[in-house]
Amino acid sequence: MVVSILVVDDEADVAELFRQRFRREARQGIYVLHFACSGQEALDKLAAGIEPPPMVILSDINMPMMDGLELLREIKARRPDLPVMMVTAYGDDERRRLAGEYGAAEFITKPVDFDLLKTQLRDLSEPAD
Repeated sequence: MVVSILVVDDEADVAELFRQRFRREARQGIYVLHFACSGQEALDKLAAGIEPPPMVILSDINMPMMDGLELLREIKARRPDLPVMMVTAYGDDERRRLAGEYGAAEFITKPVDFDLLKTQLRDLSEPAD
């Protein structure tokens, strides 16, 4: 099964970091990565259709214009079944509480532990028994 991921982050180097860390799995066809540099771009891409359709969204919280928590609320209003994992350098209790309240599947603190993230993605993509 191919796991399609939409990564949303306003920092351009994040896309390159994800490409590097998922290079082997992407070549093997395990993961397909899509990128958006803003919340609005992510919503536009979802509305236009991404192929293969994303199975999970990884979103930074701190972004200009529409922050990740606003994006999370918008995605959950439009696609409640689509898991969203929040990623932030600021793992404070209030953000964690809001992310959970708004329906985040996970809350990941930067720097990202990619081994743990890959485990979480595998768990998310496996069918429930």
